[in-house]
Amino acid sequence: MHITPLPRPLNATIRVPGSKSLTNRALLIAALANGKTKLTNALFSDDSKYFAQALQTLGFDIQLDEANSEMTVTGLGGKIPAARAELFIGNAGTAARFLSAFLTLGHGEFILDGDARMRERPMDDLVNSLTELGANVQPITRYVTRKTIHLPLNIIAGGLRGGKTKIAGDISSQFLSALLMVAPYAESSIEIELTTELNSKPYVDMTLAVMKDFGVEVQRNAYQSFTIPIINYVIPKGSGADQSLNSPILQFSNPQSPISNLQSPISNYQLPLTTYPIESDASAASYFFAAPAICGGTVKVENISRDSKQGDIKFLDVLTRMGCVIAEEDNSLLVTCNSQPKGLDVNMRDIPDTAQTLVAIAPFASTPTRIRGIASARHKETDRVHATCAELARLGVQVDEHDDGMTIYPCSTLKPANIQTYNDHRMAMAFSLIGLRFDGVTIENPSCVSKTFPNFFDVLESLR
Repeated sequence: MHITPLPRPLNATIRVPGSKSLTNRALLIAALANGKTKLTNALFSDDSKYFAQALQTLGFDIQLDEANSEMTVTGLGGKIPAARAELFIGNAGTAARFLSAFLTLGHGEFILDGDARMRERPMDDLVNSLTELGANVQPITRYVTRKTIHLPLNIIAGGLRGGKTKIAGDISSQFLSALLMVAPYAESSIEIELTTELNSKPYVDMTLAVMKDFGVEVQRNAYQSFTIPIINYVIPKGSGADQSLNSPILQFSNPQSPISNLQSPISNYQLPLTTYPIESDASAASYFFAAPAICGGTVKVENISRDSKQGDIKFLDVLTRMGCVIAEEDNSLLVTCNSQPKGLDVNMRDIPDTAQTLVAIAPFASTPTRIRGIASARHKETDRVHATCAELARLGVQVDEHDDGMTIYPCSTLKPANIQTYNDHRMAMAFSLIGLRFDGVTIENPSCVSKTFPNFFDVLESLR
């Protein structure tokens, strides 16, 4: 797909789909809850569809209304209906990690598998932690012969015992998020200790925020350890339940929860017969936040604010340092840039999914840009550090590859190139931005954006 440059500075208003990260977290927790939850502005992409279809295969009632971006989930209070299932989740990392933990709560035998790249992505730390907590999770070695643990996995489930475990935080924050979300349904409290500094901290903050929205608050010691209590029953005065110990009421630690005044026995998560709105995806929005730094002008992105639960909203701070001006109005964000962006030295450890977005701006900056702290990006849909450097070089951009990132130098003359995407949606979306300024960018395999943003190129075209 050839990207045609824009003829003039930007003056556009756009909307991006719902957040993948929030959709998948809400899907899992709604399935764990005891009741019906409607997710509005939910993302319908390859990743979220794989996740929803896996839950349907497990016997959950999941109603999908793609036309209205709604998913209605009937949760079963921590129970998994199926006793046996084979699940395929493509290259959906969140689905792989979240389901691996979720399935241990069931009673039966489950096989979890993905595509060729997902079979290469690490699962060791999560599987080892689940084993410490009493789960039986084993790699199917007739498919995978490496010493490290990858999909496919065989999960012989009999409930999760609970207890104490340790986990590394420098490979994927999804491991910790997976443990946190299923922990309320273990047989006893779970304590999780981090053995390394945590990457992508905002994604764990997001997990905790969604858990709190559904009525469960986690005890934590910064990002060093987390304790998740099991059901805490009390008998509120005047509730009518104080006449019988057989009618306990759950005491929520979040008094502002929309379900904190329920007057019937419930399980740890509960948000029945109501809606849970999903914010627009901050990672997807980052491409359009970045466009003014490349082309000049202003872009307004609707249905997202600086108070977003999503950590990638902090990409706006990077743009501010480069010289962009950020404004907010009516739950929308406006980014304006009318001068050449400045290069910068930035640690993107907490927002690695936006590193490639910054890469698209860097060749047009006035000084070099050094991106640090994204070693974990080598374990994503592709080795994003190496792949990004290779494609920049293909365009004639000078770039130095480092273990944890790269240095990109300003480039006054780019070379036409067919950009290889490595079947990575973020490669396709990020390098498309360069084509808005330079007439010579062709994106190979543009359909890979269906992983998280199926109509990306339609929204990109609307910038005209």
